[in-house]
Parts: sequence; C-alpha cells; structure tokens
Amino acid sequence: MIPAGAHRSRTLQLLCMAVSLGFVTSAAADYVVQVGAYTELVYAREAADALRGAGFPTKGQRFVSATGREMIRVLVGPFPELREANAALDRLRSQGRRGIVRSYEGLAGEAVALPPPSIPAPETREKPEVPQAPSPGEVVPAEPPAPADALFALGLGEAPVKPRVDGYFQSELAYTTPSPSHLSKARQTLELGGTGRWGSWAKWRLSGRLTYDAVFDINDYYPASVREDQRTGAELRETYVDLSSGDWDLRLGRQHIIWGEMIGLFFADVVSAKDLREFILPDFDYLRIPQWAARAEYFHGDFHGELVWIPYQTYDNIGVPGAQFYPYPPQSPPGYGYVIEPEQRPDHSLENSGYGARFSFVRAGWDVSGFYYRSIDAAPYFSRRIVLGPTPAYIYTPDHDRIQQVGGTLSKDLVASVLRAEVIYSRDRWFNVDDPTDADGVVRQNTFDAVIGIEFPLPHASRLNLQAFQRRYPDYVSTMLQDKVESGASVYASIQFAGGRVEPSLMVIGSLNRSDWLARPKIAWQLDGHWKISFGADLFGGAPLGLFGRYDNCDRVNAEARYIF
Repeated sequence: MIPAGAHRSRTLQLLCMAVSLGFVTSAAADYVVQVGAYTELVYAREAADALRGAGFPTKGQRFVSATGREMIRVLVGPFPELREANAALDRLRSQGRRGIVRSYEGLAGEAVALPPPSIPAPETREKPEVPQAPSPGEVVPAEPPAPADALFALGLGEAPVKPRVDGYFQSELAYTTPSPSHLSKARQTLELGGTGRWGSWAKWRLSGRLTYDAVFDINDYYPASVREDQRTGAELRETYVDLSSGDWDLRLGRQHIIWGEMIGLFFADVVSAKDLREFILPDFDYLRIPQWAARAEYFHGDFHGELVWIPYQTYDNIGVPGAQFYPYPPQSPPGYGYVIEPEQRPDHSLENSGYGARFSFVRAGWDVSGFYYRSIDAAPYFSRRIVLGPTPAYIYTPDHDRIQQVGGTLSKDLVASVLRAEVIYSRDRWFNVDDPTDADGVVRQNTFDAVIGIEFPLPHASRLNLQAFQRRYPDYVSTMLQDKVESGASVYASIQFAGGRVEPSLMVIGSLNRSDWLARPKIAWQLDGHWKISFGADLFGGAPLGLFGRYDNCDRVNAEARYIF
C-alpha cells in the first residue's frame, strides 16, 4: 500500500501544476451554458421562456448541423467570467436541468430572437414585479448596457435587497404490482429555502425538507422498523455561506458538490451522498444528500480549480432491512439462518474526514476536468461472518472503509449533438465473494469505470441519449459475484407535444453480461409555470443478484404532482 504521506505529496504536486497551468491560460471572452438545441423555433421559444421564468438570461442562436439541418441553440448567458457560467450551471442542476459550459466567442451561429411563445396585449400585461434577492448562482441583470455587472449583484454601493424564499411541494403515489400488490408510497414533501446576502462580500442560503409518507398509516405491509425509518423525515438541505475575493470563491456549509453527471446512473459524481431508499428511481436532485464541506474555487480565464474538505462526512442512506429497495447481500445457503446487523458508520471525527481537488478547462467547445478524492466510502459494503451454533447463520454487517478515487470528465458540443464521457479509478473497495471459507466474505479490489454518452436533438423537441459503460477489476478474484469485465448500456428518448407541455419519455438501462435491466416509461404534463404532473412505471427484470434483477418483485406504477414556487 502507498503511504498516506506519499498520497498527500502527490496531491499537492497536482494542485501546484494545475494552478500554474491556470495562470498561463489566456483570458477568454464571454461564456454561456448550452441547455439544448431544437429543430423548430416554437420549441426553442418554449425552452427559453421556461428558463427566463426561472431567472436565467437566455439567448438563441441559429446554426446549421453537420447533416445540413437548420437548428436553434438555447443558451443561458453570456457571462463575462467562467465563475458566473459555473454558478448558472449549478443552479440549472439544482432544478433538474442539464447543460454544458462553453466559450461564447467563436460559437458559430446567427443570433435569433426568442420572445415568449405568446405575449399578452399591452393593456393586459401585468406590472413587473419588484426585484428580489437572487437564488444561488442566479444572474441579476444590471442597468443596461452593463452585462459585465450581472454576476451575483454584489457590486459595491448596492441597495439592500430582501431575502428571497423558494421551494416546492411534491405529492407522490406508488403502487407495487407483483403479488401481493399493495400501495407502497403516499409521500408528501415540502422543501423550503431562502437566499440573501450580507453587503457586497457574502451570500447565504438556508434550506430544509420535511417528508411524510402516509402509506405507513394506511397499511401495515412493511415492518415497524421500516415505518420508523421512512414515515416522517426532517432534513437540513443546502445551508451555506459564500465568500468572494478576487479570483477566489469560498463556500462553507452543507452543499452539493457535483463532479460528474450522466443520465440514469452515478459514475464520476463521487462526492455526493445519496438517499437510496428508493434505489436510483427519484430525480437526482431529490436523492442527492448535501455534504458538510469547505470548498475553495479559483477562476482564471478558461481555468477552474476546486479544493474540497469534508470534515464530517455524510453517507448513503440505504434504509433498513425489510424496506422495498434495501440492497440485500447474498443469501445464505440452505440450513443456515440470515441476519443483517445495524450499519457501522465511522465516527464524525477529523480522522475520518474527506478531501479532494478538481481542475477543469473550457477551450474550443471542450469542457475537460480531472479530479482526486480521498474519503470514507459513502456506500456501505456487507462483511460476513458464519456462526455454527446454537443456530447456524450467515451474519452480515454493513460497513464503510477508506477509498481513493482518481478520474476525469469531458463534454463536447458536436454541432448537432453533445458528447460526454467519464472515467474513474477507485482503490481499495470491498466486494462480496461466493466462498464460505473466506473469513469475512469480502475481497478488496481496485476498479476502473468508464462511460461514454452522446445526445441527439431530434424534431419536435425530441431527444435521444445513448450511453455505454463498463467496469473492470484489474486484480479479479474468481469467487467474486461479478465478472472480470462488466458492461452495460442505456437508452433515453423523449418527445414533446402541445407546445412542449406534454412530454412522454422512456429510459432503459441494461447489462450486457446477463439478463439484468430497468425500464421506466413516463409521461409528464407542464400545466403552467408552477404545476407539473407525471405518470409512469418502474419495471425490473433479470438475475437475482443483478443490480436491477434483485428488485424483480418491485415493479410499480406511480404518479407525481409538483408545485414550484
């Protein structure tokens, strides 16, 4: 094993090298966040109108794709500095939207106006609202024509602005269809947040979430331990202070740190903890759990550097045994009992803190990053011991150990499509083995994960996303439950109707090694700027120990209504 001191030295060398590279990077022109490309102007207008309603400045750009088709890009920005574009991307992600940061200079295309799809007559138009304080990363336009002042509105001499309150209320139902069929979710969620600032030097955010699942009062299908764990909940969400000085930003508090973002599964998003009590089925913005962290960010031209320290780590919430999506370890052989002990989480001590660094560049349409992260693994592994008497039993204990992860991400606009890729090398993770002679039933392994995806915009605001992913075990042990090389693929497709207000979609993820798959058909209605309802299904199939096949008896239909304010 490499000594810890050597790792710290290597990390410091990487930091110095990356910062040095950042200083020699030329100061780029404005930046934008590209959030979509459309073949019809009406859909581009719908997308731009929704973004403006959420507080984002938008632009349209007409261009000709590689296939000769005329299309319209929808851009958020432009912003004079990279930090502003990253702040806007963070806010887009917090709302469940996706995008890539690009240099605006040299982005081929012709500007096109994107007014709202329908503009009221002047006499019926409402009076403009009094400006309120921005949400994190929200751009507040300055008096024209000074777009360079549009960053957090923190200029000296500004008049004080009242804090802004935002949030959502969400109601969800789910009915599990395999016998015995039953109502499995009737959850109500209220999330409230507030943002504001102190003078010209600091911003703050405070947010929290309350949940109540009435299904545990409607039926007694699940054990009492599950009812206690999932019936009600109260959680502090993003709660932090932002400080800024020159090229440096500092964020202190409970926050999301998102280093990778693919569709359907997590790969390079190594810092986030997740609420996995419903597996990976909720939207990523819902199931990510903020970390208590100090994050320093440095911006210089096209260069962006991050240093992260997590003094008291948050871990994945897998629930308790008996829950519908509890990640059960391998079953015991005939004649043996089966016991799962309480999860062993490390103490909240500085000795168990996590730290890492990430460096990225935006250049010629490429957004490329590299990162290093050392922490206690947020995901538990199941160690095992065998008891022979008085009753023979396999006893499993969810536990956590320290790991290291090195990786990188890239995004590239290919004119009519967007390419994304992520690679991650993880050291010292534990995996179960099918070997009763093994003392603890687990083996330490390094893993190499890679995923590549491409997304195509299609007519009628449709989009098609294709991904291929693979995991390799360099020091593979034949008794492991996985193959030496595990491969998979995913397909996501959606189309819009009724001026973008109705959107059916389908997500399918599957293994290429065995029968193991997840299918998620869904249809969503955007009723207005606040209400959205959807209906869908979550369908599982495959091998009993597969990532998805283990939930073969958890197929369900679901409905959701969300009001955003």
